[in-house]
Amino acid sequence: MVDQKQPSKHYRGMVLALLTLVYGFNFIDRQIVGILAPFIQQDLGLTNTQLGLLIGLAFATFYTLVAIPIAWLADRYNRVNILSIALSVWSGFTALTGLAGNFVQIGLARMGVGIGEAGGSPPSHSIISDLYPKEERAGALGVYSMGIPLGIMAAYFATASLMGASGEEVNWRRIFIFLGLTGIALAVVVRLVLREPVRGAMEFDNHADIVQPPFNESLKSLLKIPAWWAMCFGIAFGSFVSYSFSAFQTKYLVMLDPSFDFKTLVIVLGVINGTTYAGGAYFGAKLADLWGAKTIRAYGWLPAIAIAICLPIGVMSFWVSSVWVHLVFTTFLLLFLGIYLGPSFAIAQTLAPVNMRAMSTALFFFILNMIALGGGPTFTGWLIDVFKQANTDITAMRYAMTVTCAMFIPSIVSFMVVARVLPNDWAAAEKRNQELAKNA
Repeated sequence: MVDQKQPSKHYRGMVLALLTLVYGFNFIDRQIVGILAPFIQQDLGLTNTQLGLLIGLAFATFYTLVAIPIAWLADRYNRVNILSIALSVWSGFTALTGLAGNFVQIGLARMGVGIGEAGGSPPSHSIISDLYPKEERAGALGVYSMGIPLGIMAAYFATASLMGASGEEVNWRRIFIFLGLTGIALAVVVRLVLREPVRGAMEFDNHADIVQPPFNESLKSLLKIPAWWAMCFGIAFGSFVSYSFSAFQTKYLVMLDPSFDFKTLVIVLGVINGTTYAGGAYFGAKLADLWGAKTIRAYGWLPAIAIAICLPIGVMSFWVSSVWVHLVFTTFLLLFLGIYLGPSFAIAQTLAPVNMRAMSTALFFFILNMIALGGGPTFTGWLIDVFKQANTDITAMRYAMTVTCAMFIPSIVSFMVVARVLPNDWAAAEKRNQELAKNA
């Protein structure tokens, strides 16, 4: 049953916090493979290319393809039910990852995680958009996007707490099983606590039923919005580097200084992600709302500026000779990487008609994850193996990450396009929703 009452500020905050926690688990289960990569690779005898496939394409293919039919369901049926079932599925497969004995088995388990996680963001974005008006939406979605750094931080902390007394005692299987079972428990909480909100509550005064368009109509409508399309490519190419960075960073630092205490390393990386990356996501979203109140173009200019700063920082971080210096560069890189999340999520939701919001998120994540998650780690892993033929392992990784960082350039260009075309698309979106309100 849909709750017809306007939600209280306290309830909205509680929902946002819980959805952010769920999104955090999404990234815990995604990030943990990269953190434990040296131990998984050694235990199962994986090549760098296989490791990149495991983190990237094997996960992303199912994640992106399944997200579209799930979003179709989320635009029509109870989003809370869909979210809780999805969380149970991906958590169950996370636990099964810890039981894998070879590349095929762990690859199948990661595919299962991808299928489950496909049902996470589309219903969550749609729920948030029905609880917060467009003037507050970037801020709310910015808070939600903090689930990324907080989830990554939790993944590092979980590794540190479950790994034993030294880096030689890392039981990666136990970590996957523990995280999977915890996620299943969280799915029960989600189902019991959240209520399905009214669709279009922040745009429509009369909470009448909204006509849901066919899939083909939704697809055509969204792909005709230039700013939406440019935003997708902007965040996709930026995240291409981000996913590659996180997939191979632990392996790089272990090679850079084998004597560096691994437990200390994961704790420091957890703190950095939970502070600077989360802070960048939060303040980037708030700054976008403040600047956006003066000019809508800010939703494009702010990410473009932030990613332009990331380019030299990302390259230099892999050419330093000290783990600690690398971590300093990582701190600044993550701060600016977090800035583009809130504005991008807000564009995806605000430009989409209210009856296509879950589909907007699914298509947005389809483009994002096929390019970034599917392409980034896979491309970088392949490059490392190519450069290894004539270089040392660490030099090969440095070359590979330098080439990978060049993908920041199309991201910058894409967000500059967003800044140019967004005012017209934003006004058109308001007009479309007004027409939907009249016909509701």
